[in-house]
Amino acid sequence: MTIAWVIFVNKPIYPLYVWYLVGNGVMASLGTLVAAPFFLAIPYVARRSGPAARIMLPLIGAFDTLFETKLFGQGSGTQLFFAACIMLAAVSFHPDEKWWQRGVAIIVFATFALSRIYLGTPLHVWSNDDLGVLLNLNSFALACLTTFIALRFAGQGRRWALQG
Repeated sequence: MTIAWVIFVNKPIYPLYVWYLVGNGVMASLGTLVAAPFFLAIPYVARRSGPAARIMLPLIGAFDTLFETKLFGQGSGTQLFFAACIMLAAVSFHPDEKWWQRGVAIIVFATFALSRIYLGTPLHVWSNDDLGVLLNLNSFALACLTTFIALRFAGQGRRWALQG
């Protein structure tokens, strides 16, 4: 739930970063808010079904990443967020959920592979300079997110192993 909340809270800030750092494409970057309600739904689902929430988070993240890659283009670095989705699949499942974990990891990877082949031109045209700024922004954001995931799940596997 914590990861979903962090992503949800940061969604509205991203267009502000684009406005401040790039100066154009702000209207296009507002498209990143489309996924916010889906991330907001995860804590609600988690209260009823932990496994469903653990499945939803990396899958919603993957499809959000796919959409943002179509919006910004491959040169923007948005595809890097597939790494965070795979990391979530690797660390957030319980040992008895390994088949769900494997399935989610395969779906995230397949979505990444398809994004490399079939997305075509981005919905917004960015200059090479703009893409460089977006790549830096998204690289930093990915580093922050994956560090937060690592800190959140530190020692988790060991605790689950001791419970099992």
